[in-house]
Amino acid sequence: MNSRAIRMLSAAASGKVGLSMGMGVGRCVSAWLRRSPMALNRRDWDPSPRYSTTAAKRSTQSFSYVIVGAGSAGCVLANRLTEDPQESVLLLEAGPKDMTLGNVRLSWKIHMPAALTYNLCDDKVNWFYHTLPQEHVNNRVMYWPRGRVWGGSSSLNAMVYIRGHGEDYNRWQREGAEGWDYDHCLPYFRKAQCHELGGDRYRGGSGPLRVSRGKTDHPLHRAFIEAGQQAGYPFTNDMNGFQQEGLGWMDMTIYEGKRWSTASAYLRPVLNRANLRTEVQCLTTRILFDGRRAVGVEYTQNGEKKQVLAEKEVILSGGAINSPQLLMLSGVGNADDLKQLNIPVVQHLPGVGSNLQDHLELYVQQQCTQPITLYKAQKPFHMVKIGLEWLLQYTGYGATAHLESGGFIRSREGVAHPDIQFHFLPSQVIDHGRVASKIEAYQVHVGPMRSTSIGWLKLKSASPLDHPIIQPNYLSTDTDVWEFRECVKLSREIFAQKAFDPFRGPEVQPGPECQSDVEIDAFVRHKADSAYHPSCTCKMGSPSDPMAVVDPETRVLGLEGLRVVDASIMPSVVSGNLNAPTIMIAEKAADLIRGRPALSDPGVPVYQPGSLETQR
Repeated sequence: MNSRAIRMLSAAASGKVGLSMGMGVGRCVSAWLRRSPMALNRRDWDPSPRYSTTAAKRSTQSFSYVIVGAGSAGCVLANRLTEDPQESVLLLEAGPKDMTLGNVRLSWKIHMPAALTYNLCDDKVNWFYHTLPQEHVNNRVMYWPRGRVWGGSSSLNAMVYIRGHGEDYNRWQREGAEGWDYDHCLPYFRKAQCHELGGDRYRGGSGPLRVSRGKTDHPLHRAFIEAGQQAGYPFTNDMNGFQQEGLGWMDMTIYEGKRWSTASAYLRPVLNRANLRTEVQCLTTRILFDGRRAVGVEYTQNGEKKQVLAEKEVILSGGAINSPQLLMLSGVGNADDLKQLNIPVVQHLPGVGSNLQDHLELYVQQQCTQPITLYKAQKPFHMVKIGLEWLLQYTGYGATAHLESGGFIRSREGVAHPDIQFHFLPSQVIDHGRVASKIEAYQVHVGPMRSTSIGWLKLKSASPLDHPIIQPNYLSTDTDVWEFRECVKLSREIFAQKAFDPFRGPEVQPGPECQSDVEIDAFVRHKADSAYHPSCTCKMGSPSDPMAVVDPETRVLGLEGLRVVDASIMPSVVSGNLNAPTIMIAEKAADLIRGRPALSDPGVPVYQPGSLETQR
């Protein structure tokens, strides 16, 4: 290891190592444009998406596939498509690699699970998106971190591995995504996964994505699960298996004490393949078309514009914000909106950027009467000890994100499958993790899973350097307001159970003064925030659906040689976290692209409540 690496490792171990316990970090002021590697003037951009034959003749670069975005889906595709030595792949990433000097320890902010909130406020690896002021949440501007690094948001997230409910995928089929029902999706979840408990009909045992359970066995996690049973909810031993409903132990994408992103699972193991080329610090600015066929992309790197050709297909895997943005910049979207920005229209698809869906959540917090929370672990001396242990051995409190228990319940009678999710944390989170915990406390992150508030995103300008306008329309329906009110009430009910008697102090948030529906609604408007699950902005559906953007083969409607493969193509948001479903989408899409028969497992049993006449 060279002297620079030693200095950086020393700095990480002595005072700069932090333990971050939250699900995310709040509203950071973006420095992206200041530090952007593209650093070009907006006036330099020509919005014409047409293919330059002159430039093509100068360039000898061509690949079978050009993948835009080395995130949760892009890394999967790069791995699977280069399994065929006859095909070549170029993988473009706007951000950096996920290592420093080839060493994961030097990029501890990414790879140490407990350091997760550092990633969420690091402009080197984060797009720093913000929404419009949200009318129904006190006109607050919501912060949306999205990964801009190898692994994408799987290098920033809380490492919770949740697939959603089987009925989510059956609903996709009914919504026009033919062949994406649970019978056809479960085999790709299994293909991706290598669970430490081994494989069965639901779990995978030999895939590249390592999945594990928590190792702390913290008494507050045990109390949360026991309290759920005392409140009348079942215990589930695998919320990704037969029975999602209930409380239990969470799965996490952590392996041997390190974050196991898609860069770790899929990309870095195959970097030595001769048919794979990767480029970093490059912003893809437009898709190049020859008529109605996508033939390549234009991107900027180190201040220079470049073009590269795709012999077979261009595949967009930039995520629910970047993929629709690039389509619109390239002339694919609502024709009226594009014309207002003087972008030549290649294909009128009004669904591009529409159908935006996300999960909101909030924290219900309780003071703890015993000194067993993570409060002390966030003191500087303990942070250094934790950091040193992780740097040297990949063990200890730095080797987990601490979200080791959670669950899913139904909000009311008549709901067929869970629509509320819990993540339990034996710590207090203040200001999304930017402020250290003040007291011994524990909390549950809770929120509805199938919001009826639908949003959109649009271009701010014809420049790819401008972030799009994001309007999620949070809490814009009475149904969503009611569901959040129930989230607070049901969380309080679990915290009031006997299992928490040895630990329960005064309620911290919402607080004992918040009791009436009006008071709870006001608390929700003040505290609810994004769970960072944007999706559905390039909806997959039937070609007869006027708002569909891609068909069930992931091909962009009305065009040739162009696909979208990421969370944006979900027809509707699933009931849970989005990283595992996004990886599944990419695994399934890889078979579609390669012309392979679709995997299927007909008749997989899925738990059904004994009665829908009661809420539990």
